[in-house]
Amino acid sequence: MLLPRLAPPAPHPLRRRFQFAALAFAVWSACAAAAPLQSALVADAEVDRRVETLLAQMTLAEKIGQLTQIGPNPVAPENLAPEDLIRNGQVGSVLWTVDVAVIKRLQQIAVKESRLRIPLLFGFDVIHGYANTFPVPLAMASSWDPAMVERAQAIAAKEASVSGINWTFGPMVDIARDARWGRIVEGAGEDPFLGAAMARAQVLGFQGPKLGTPGRIVGSVKHFAGYGAAEGGRDYDSCYLSDGTFRNVCLPPFQAAIDAGVGTVMSAYMCLNDVPASGNVWLMRDILRGELGFRGFVISDAWAVHALAVHGLARDQEDAARRGLLAGVSMDMGSMTYHKHAEKLVTNGKIPLTVVDALVREILSVKIRLGLFESPYGDPDKKAAVCGAPAHRAATREAAQRSMVLLRNEAGALPLAKTLRSVAVLGPLGASVDDIKGSWAVEGGPAVSVLEGIRAKLPGASVEFARGGDMQRAYPMPWEAREGKKAPAGLSAGEMQQELERAVALARRSELVVLVLGERANMSGEAASASTLALQGNQQLLLEAVVATGKPVVLVLLSGRPLDITWAAARVPAILQAWFPGTEGGNAVADLLFGDVNPGAKLPVTWPRSTGHCPQYYNHPATHSREDDEFFTSRFADTTSAPLYPFGYGLSYTTFAYSDLALDKTTLKDGQSLQVAVAVQNTGKVAGDEVVQLYLHQKAGSTARPVRELKGFERLHLAPGEKRTVTFTLSRAELQYWSQATRSWVLESESFDVWVGGDSRATLQGSFTIVE
Repeated sequence: MLLPRLAPPAPHPLRRRFQFAALAFAVWSACAAAAPLQSALVADAEVDRRVETLLAQMTLAEKIGQLTQIGPNPVAPENLAPEDLIRNGQVGSVLWTVDVAVIKRLQQIAVKESRLRIPLLFGFDVIHGYANTFPVPLAMASSWDPAMVERAQAIAAKEASVSGINWTFGPMVDIARDARWGRIVEGAGEDPFLGAAMARAQVLGFQGPKLGTPGRIVGSVKHFAGYGAAEGGRDYDSCYLSDGTFRNVCLPPFQAAIDAGVGTVMSAYMCLNDVPASGNVWLMRDILRGELGFRGFVISDAWAVHALAVHGLARDQEDAARRGLLAGVSMDMGSMTYHKHAEKLVTNGKIPLTVVDALVREILSVKIRLGLFESPYGDPDKKAAVCGAPAHRAATREAAQRSMVLLRNEAGALPLAKTLRSVAVLGPLGASVDDIKGSWAVEGGPAVSVLEGIRAKLPGASVEFARGGDMQRAYPMPWEAREGKKAPAGLSAGEMQQELERAVALARRSELVVLVLGERANMSGEAASASTLALQGNQQLLLEAVVATGKPVVLVLLSGRPLDITWAAARVPAILQAWFPGTEGGNAVADLLFGDVNPGAKLPVTWPRSTGHCPQYYNHPATHSREDDEFFTSRFADTTSAPLYPFGYGLSYTTFAYSDLALDKTTLKDGQSLQVAVAVQNTGKVAGDEVVQLYLHQKAGSTARPVRELKGFERLHLAPGEKRTVTFTLSRAELQYWSQATRSWVLESESFDVWVGGDSRATLQGSFTIVE
């Protein structure tokens, strides 16, 4: 698909005010006083009127209450219970409470017992499903199917909404180029064009066509901005980005989410170029509200306002509150920093009341548009029926089927025959009903394991399981460590050896082995960055020992990132990357392995050969020598620098041929568009899906441009022998970029290469030139 726009729109008059405002608070305050922010936040006069009516009645303490989000066990200086804080109008939102009875009780206190009856936002990480768990976001991005992703998040929103959750902390749209970073699993991978498509789809799924759509919830696009570029892939570490990378790579998914109407934005934890994001005036005001035109409100990440003092930006917690408010962080998540210090800052003249009023307007506008004043509650009586709907569970299976990437299939090893009489399912994840769901799968029940899926597919066969070993985190999650918990205890060395021997023995007496390796759910996600991509525990030993038996082996990977499978890629004939596929994951794996579904997903990331190759991504500029230089074949002295699998790669049980590339013109001027058409044919014997991908390269310009950039894609279903023409339209949005040299958006009069094919190595090529 082609997105309608990736670059910023023509500036709104208020955006110009932000763009040319100094970072100092005095200038911004003057702007806010001259044109209250609600005029830009809301277009509807009635919403505007209701906001102003409420604001005029609010005390300073009640205003600060709207800026405060409390957790399940808030630590208030007054030692007040959550119920009392809500009753006093000192809370605007509640975090991570999922008990429907508790949600309803707290909301009733807000709308019946507080002075102004302002309802609460109940926020929760509805990341890839609620009661029914869909594949993790990186997996759904592998589908290259935004319509499917939108449907999935609409189901998640419906289940959350009926449960009383009206706000999700998603989608995460951080571009991730380093597989070591744990939160790569929550995004759409390394490409801004694909990432923007997935951002838009998720926002529309969560929120519907507009905020307040029945059965939907408000989204929060995160983490603004640059969080995915953490140094060394270490979660929460600082990020250093050039203006060009920031605007061309990091911002497009945020722009797409804003264009889709996302109601809230979450500020990031980390420092961006040495300025903490949650205290960064330029980032939150000039860029987010100015250039990108965001008109909702900003929620900090958990305790991020409090952490401004930890970073060393703020002198103390009072100064942290001041800096967060001045930066435009509308709501403090969990730390009570605004609750403790904002009133004093206003009464002492350190923060003008206009700043607080502007931020409160943003929050009230979202609550009104969401329809909370009219419908503040979920519908607990319908929760069981909604969350138990067979169509919802079926949708998770379809999503998983469309998200798994076939990496290797030598000599037609797959699909498997259903006449098999004995199959060994081996590996520590083979019988998993929890890890298979991935991180942020909090509300869903047990999933279908790979073992169960294969047994269901082969009811008359002997399908046995052996664990083969174990792997666990070396360090506990930080929030678990605070509670005194330790990392899960793994098996002893002796137990590991016994498990491995059992697995090898089972392999020897079976016709075929399905080896299920990868990561546990808690080894991927937040606070789960990795120093190595190697298979953890004794999994590599298990892999090599099973392959040494000589039995046919199929490797199924469950993970939230690419792993080091270079050894397997040279020795195992069939490899399926299943990611963390969710509730129906085991059945979906079996569907693909036995050919009931033909795999059609493609990688949304470059797959590195080893940890030392990270970070690795396809859309880099050329450097000292071309990649096809016969004398400079690797950037390393000890191994090839080529990835194991390229971005956009994925196999099928059929084959596809590309031909007849045609451009409707070879020269164009600014304001004109270019049509690129290509014929795609299924040349195999079974129906299948192909993701047609279009890449561009600007040959010269004011800065060095990436060797290739994705600028269009479409997923097709083709019957055997079927041939179809796909047409892409390229316009200024796809051809312009932010120039580091001119410090502006430019459309340059230069020549371009265009390729169309099945992955980022596409060879069918054309060219065109932009002229004055």
